[in-house]
Amino acid sequence: MRAAIFRNGEIVVDRLAEPTPGPGQVLVKTLACGICGSDLHARQHAHRMVEMARKVGRKPMDLGRDVVFGHEFCCEVVDYGPGTSRKLKPGTRVCSLPALVTPAGIEGIGYSNDNIGGYAEAMLLSEALLLEVPNGLAPEHAALTEPLAVGVHAVAKANIRGGEVPLVIGCGPVGLAVIAALKLKGLHPIVAADYSPTRRALAAKLGADIVVDPRVSQPYATWAERAQMSDAERAARPPFQAMLPALKPAIIFECVGVPGLLQQVFEGAPRDARIVVVGVCMEADKSEPMLGIMKELNVQYVLGYTPEEFAASLRLIAEGQVDAAAMVTAEVGLDGVARAFADLANPEAHTKIIVQPWR
Repeated sequence: MRAAIFRNGEIVVDRLAEPTPGPGQVLVKTLACGICGSDLHARQHAHRMVEMARKVGRKPMDLGRDVVFGHEFCCEVVDYGPGTSRKLKPGTRVCSLPALVTPAGIEGIGYSNDNIGGYAEAMLLSEALLLEVPNGLAPEHAALTEPLAVGVHAVAKANIRGGEVPLVIGCGPVGLAVIAALKLKGLHPIVAADYSPTRRALAAKLGADIVVDPRVSQPYATWAERAQMSDAERAARPPFQAMLPALKPAIIFECVGVPGLLQQVFEGAPRDARIVVVGVCMEADKSEPMLGIMKELNVQYVLGYTPEEFAASLRLIAEGQVDAAAMVTAEVGLDGVARAFADLANPEAHTKIIVQPWR
């Protein structure tokens, strides 16, 4: 079978042996797989990913061996391994968490030398984790379940109590997923900031009420304008709090992941803000703890999603509650993957590119 392979720091197309499903596993044909920002990071900072995996006790990639990226996928059932119940007929479209259940524990798909990811014509999934794609949803849209689940999880971890005014910094796929999840929570107004006009337009389409160009307006000043308390809210504050600016609670989602950004959030955030770090910064960074202390900031880092959030995200897309398809800006075959990695560096050109291995 053909696959787009991460080999010696580059993406190359070559042939691999088609995998054979083991106990509890399913052989699937890959119909669509999104290119994630984490894949772009992995190509550029692979050694850093290996280092971090070792620090947290996970099996790292061996960069001297091939890796097939791709963890945002929709597939078609082809065949079953031993010990499976075979509830879904061959030809059924499915999604799954990017993981395999093995006797040794859970293993990831997409950043593994042993488990082939979605940039290949076929791959293995665990039957226990399969979710049938509902409502005739197109594979390229079902593949957006994974990135949407990241946003749903980030909003869940924000510990929303009601009455907060959210600010989303960065409107790439992760920021857009956060905006969609905030809209579902009914929080308004949602303020979102990005330098890209294209991504600001997408943010508005997915639920942002106010979009900010940081070149023109300071995002935190715009947030403060929209977060003013009503007269009744001002009057109800305890005496000590009455000495502070009359602003509603802030939840700030950092969805960029570049060095220096978290420090900027610390500087711009109001007192008592809750900061949710969703963007993945692959380099060493620094921030001023004293600034966080003086403002009593609460910082929550997030990763991934729960199985329940993943399943819920598939339903949200299938039922039309989230227009995830708006994020898709191109579809490519395996031969176009390397070029797509380069093209995604331009936010005006692309937001989410879907790989269709059989294209």
